[in-house]
Amino acid sequence: MKEPVVIYEDEDIIVVDKPSGMIVYPDGIHDYPALDAWLVTKYGEGNFHFVHRLDRETSGVLLLARTPEVYEFLKEQFQEREVRKVYRAFVHGNIRDDRGIIDKPIGNSRGGKGPRSVKSPHGTLRDALTAYRVIKRSKDATYVEVFPKTGRTHQIRVHFSSIQRPVICDQLYGPDRPDVLGLGRLALHAYTLTIQHPNGKEMTFASPLPEEFVTAEGKLRE
Repeated sequence: MKEPVVIYEDEDIIVVDKPSGMIVYPDGIHDYPALDAWLVTKYGEGNFHFVHRLDRETSGVLLLARTPEVYEFLKEQFQEREVRKVYRAFVHGNIRDDRGIIDKPIGNSRGGKGPRSVKSPHGTLRDALTAYRVIKRSKDATYVEVFPKTGRTHQIRVHFSSIQRPVICDQLYGPDRPDVLGLGRLALHAYTLTIQHPNGKEMTFASPLPEEFVTAEGKLRE
């Protein structure tokens, strides 16, 4: 597994490029390497606060605050949907429309635990909106840029699975599907993140596309 990379830091924030396979916090069950532990080694205990999270298998841009005050400032932007997030993903099958919107509420699939679902979910349904545009396609797979307008758990994965186009290598929402592009990992990458910095400036942070994404795009044939 690759090491995390600090994309940007100042007295208020830290922006990290998280590798696929690294969990944000230890879950007490699996022996996955944890970003939290890596950051403690680098910055010390209590000197950073996660503003949001990424799934273990998802790579890309992750934002942290360096003080509780900055954490509250940034968290409000996420809650008010003022943060702009862009992802890249490879999904199974051919999405024929060049652009689209998936507008389906998401809830828990069983008893408040387990994977999320848009079908007969348990507990509270929460609105979820995902826009996308097609970058490149073939009969077997489509490369998409994704713009989640809400921040539900597993939102992108659940939404594309709901239209029968699960993310490639998604063992939770697209199990038993072949790795048609040889990615060897969940094909979801947090590409850019745009926020208002505490200094008042709008700032965009980007994570370079993983090598396996570049290779997979080259394998797509119209």
